[in-house]
Order: sequence, then structure tokens, then C-alpha cells
Amino acid sequence: MPFKIYKKYVMLLAFTAPALIFYAIFLLIPTISGMYYSFTDWNGLNPNYSFIGLGNFVEALKEDPDFLNSLWFTLKYVLVMIVLQNVLALALAVLIESRTRTKGFFRTIFFMPNMISTIISAFMWTFVFSSVLPQIAEKTAIAFLGQSWLGDPKVSFFSIIIVSLWNGVGYMMIIYLAALQGVPQSLKEAAIIDGANAFQTLRSVTLPMITHAITICFFLTLNGAFKVYEVVYGLTGGGPGRSTQVITMNIYEEAFSNNFRYGYASAKSVILFAIVLIFTLIQLRVMKKREVEA
Repeated sequence: MPFKIYKKYVMLLAFTAPALIFYAIFLLIPTISGMYYSFTDWNGLNPNYSFIGLGNFVEALKEDPDFLNSLWFTLKYVLVMIVLQNVLALALAVLIESRTRTKGFFRTIFFMPNMISTIISAFMWTFVFSSVLPQIAEKTAIAFLGQSWLGDPKVSFFSIIIVSLWNGVGYMMIIYLAALQGVPQSLKEAAIIDGANAFQTLRSVTLPMITHAITICFFLTLNGAFKVYEVVYGLTGGGPGRSTQVITMNIYEEAFSNNFRYGYASAKSVILFAIVLIFTLIQLRVMKKREVEA
């Protein structure tokens, strides 16, 4: 290997080594260790543990109704968030992009909730649901606002969705706005000249041109929804009972609350990783195919 090329690779390695070391220490090694411990009965403290094979996985999928319920609740949350968050974000982006003077103002207003910590947002909305809305219902006689937003299992799910959308729509909106700015104005004008209305222009011209942004937003929403924790913890704590417990809360509870079953919790984490990986691969395959067709 020529000296110049060798020197180039050495310099490249020298500059990337710190990032690679931190990546290995804080992500790669814990991930591999977690996969290994998922086949053991380790409690996270005792240096002695036994290898039990697939026992943890069998218990999680066949003998743990709390885990299955949290998985089902998480899947419902993911499905609703993927649809609503992207539809609302795209709608806001289209509306804001059509404005001229107030574009910057509305972009800032809708993005501001994303700048607030998720757990702080959850605590803020807890106050709104438990104190503000009941007071409004009492003074305006709007009974709908006075219901138990966080204490009723049938309603608490929608409360979580509302807060999640309020906190996350602005970020996706920015991505869609950036993509919309890259759509040539000449194509829109040509469609209008050909007789297309606003909806037809959006469907036939704009959306095919921003398919890459849709892919990114769907990917981010999917991964973020599966890993949701702070919103649920701040609003309901997984209650009432376990009716709103998401899979990440169930894993945390198993590792640090229920006799420190770290190996069992690691198995649940591996199951979550496999589910997210499968859904992500399917989503990317479908969306990439649509990008090629567009």
C-alpha cells in the first residue's frame, strides 16, 4: 500500500476513533451484552447466574399477560401515531408553505412544543387534564371536558395521543416544510394551467416529489412510537392499573422493580428490538418502492 494512502487511512482512523470508542462503550457493547444476558437468569447484581436458553422468551410470550397487554397497547399507539402525526404534520406544512408573510411566525409557533422536554410537557398536560378542563366544564356546562381524562382507561389512551401529537408534530412539520420548498414551482403552475385543483396538485405533483421526506418521517415516527416512555410515565404512570402501560415501561419495571429480573427484562428488550426491526424493514421496503415509482 502506498505511503500516502496508508497515511490517509491512519488520519481517518485517528479522527473517527473517539466517536467509535464512545459508540462501542455506550451502545454496541451494552447491546451485545443485553442479548447475551437475555438467555440467562441474571438479576443484575449477583455475579453468578445460569444459562437458561430460550426460557425467558417463552415466559414472556406465553406466561406473561402484562407483557402481552403492554405490547398490544404499544402497537395501537404506534399505529395511531404513524397515521395522525404524519397527516397533521403534512397538513400544517402545506398550509404554512402557502403563506408568505406569516410563514416564519407559524413555523415557530408549531415547532415550539418540540423544544420543551417530553416529561415536562406530560406534567403540564397532567395539570390541564386534571384541573383546567374540569374547571372549564364546570363553568361552561360542557360535560365532555369534565370527564376523567387520565383515570378512565377508555379515555387515557386518547389523552396520551393528544400530548404525543402536541409534542411531536412540529418536528415532522419542519421536515415536510423543507421538502416542500424543494418542489419546483413550475410543476405546480403547469398542473394549475392544465386544470388541476389544489387537492389534485397536492396528490399528483407535490406528494410524489416529497416521498423521501415521507419515508424519513414515517421512520422517525415508527421508532419513536415504539420507544415511547416519558409521555406515558408523566401522564398516567401506566395506569389506571396497567391499562396504559407501554412495553418500555414493562421492561423497566421488570428490570428494576420486580426482583431485579435483569435477564428476563433483557429478553423482553430483544423481543422489542426484533419487532421494531421487522416493522422498520417493512416500512422502508414499502416506502422505497413508492419512491422509485414516484
